Amino acid sequence: MTPPSGSRIPGFHALPLAERQEIVARIANLDEAERESLLAEVPLPLEAAARLAENTIGLYALPMGIALNFLVNGRDVLVPMVTEEPSVIAAASNAAKLARGGGGFEADADPPCMTAQVQLVDVPDPEAARERIVGAAARIRAHVDAIAPGMSRRGGGARGVEARVVVAPDGRRFVVVHLHVEVGDAMGANAVNTIAEETAPLLAEISGGFAHLRILSNLTDRRRARARVRYRLADLAMEGRPGEEVARGVELASLFAEADPYRAATHNKGIMNGIDALALATGNDWRALEAGAHAYAARDGRYGALSTWRLEGDVLIGRIELPVAVGTVGATVEGNPRARLALKLLGVERASELAEVMAALGLAQNFGALRALATEGIQRGHMSRHARAVAGAAGARPDEIEAVAAALIAAGDVKVERARRILDERGGPGGRS
Repeated sequence: MTPPSGSRIPGFHALPLAERQEIVARIANLDEAERESLLAEVPLPLEAAARLAENTIGLYALPMGIALNFLVNGRDVLVPMVTEEPSVIAAASNAAKLARGGGGFEADADPPCMTAQVQLVDVPDPEAARERIVGAAARIRAHVDAIAPGMSRRGGGARGVEARVVVAPDGRRFVVVHLHVEVGDAMGANAVNTIAEETAPLLAEISGGFAHLRILSNLTDRRRARARVRYRLADLAMEGRPGEEVARGVELASLFAEADPYRAATHNKGIMNGIDALALATGNDWRALEAGAHAYAARDGRYGALSTWRLEGDVLIGRIELPVAVGTVGATVEGNPRARLALKLLGVERASELAEVMAALGLAQNFGALRALATEGIQRGHMSRHARAVAGAAGARPDEIEAVAAALIAAGDVKVERARRILDERGGPGGRS
């Protein structure tokens, strides 16, 4: 067999773990140190962990898997994902496989622009202060660039100044200033927070008020990523269901999420299943991504879906847009060997490239969930994989996992206690030794 060289690796899930590791290491061209990191059972030295978090007492591990079959902007991509959910990686890989027939995923991302907020209180004339701040935009931008000269030299720095008057629930009025800053390949939180704090005295002087809160906003709507995918109807056909029926089912599910916030919350959670897993793998702040995504979903005053699906002629077209503030450099990335390894596996260097893959992954994850919901139901595939995890948790050996999982599903009782009883029953002649 020709050794795999892209993201399409048939039968990968059935290969022994060591063989999977070897294939991925070869495709990603890992050096010896990176191979050792991939094989190591301890992913992070305790000393490094102690530098990343306060009061460190140990390590907590989650599985890192690879989503296969992804074609993003014409490039094969191995997508590392850190998750405890058994069906997430399989669903993403299957969705990406089906997408290849339509050319894979097209994705793009905005320049990495973050927003710092400065809240000005006790301003004598908020409207007049707002106008003075807007009029002093050039002076304020120069001040921002002087705070972070390295960022400016690398092509980033101040990109804009906005001011508005915000009325609080009790009627008090604040002047809120937005400092828009292009941060390069970092997520940018620390840099933007520093800029907010060090620009606040100037803004207080101009406004005649006092600077209160000074911090970034996680609604990074100037740093969005988008993805688009075309599924051919012929590729969507399932046993007993023509492709057009499947596509119409996905479209109906999308329309439900677009119309109903209760459904939209679950719809968007499925998108974030993929994005969060890649964020964890690459050392990025999944909590910030969650905050930004859900705030963006409610940007029009009503919570809605982050993606849409439409049957257009003989194809099903999916589209997604959401804020994706991520970095490929910085302490949490460079201080974690597994995060560096994940970026190497992914084959990206720029933050914008990582954001594009995240958008494509979120769209694939969304399709996988909607397709299952609109056809066989979400539990069939999920429970088969969950049963394997339950069998392992009950103490089944690797060679027993499949048989115990099958027995759990047949019994309709996928629980650890039932798995233990099955294992005890296998302990007789011809059973478990």
